[in-house]
Amino acid sequence: MEKAHGKKMQKDLDILESKLNALEAASDDKSKKSMIVVLKGIVENQKHLVDEFEHLKKAIDLLTLQIFKVEKSFNSG
Repeated sequence: MEKAHGKKMQKDLDILESKLNALEAASDDKSKKSMIVVLKGIVENQKHLVDEFEHLKKAIDLLTLQIFKVEKSFNSG
């Protein structure tokens, strides 16, 4: 279920980034374009954080499996 949540967040952020790109292309106002660039930077950082969080969850899962393997071999020996 968590993987679906991460993928949904990525999809939502991709859609938001696309909308910001469209707003930037349609805008003639320099201040609006500057604000959009800042918002796009925030979206990109958020996408990066979601990716890193997914990697961290995978690492924790692998570590947990290794702990169970060690515990099982310790208890059986």
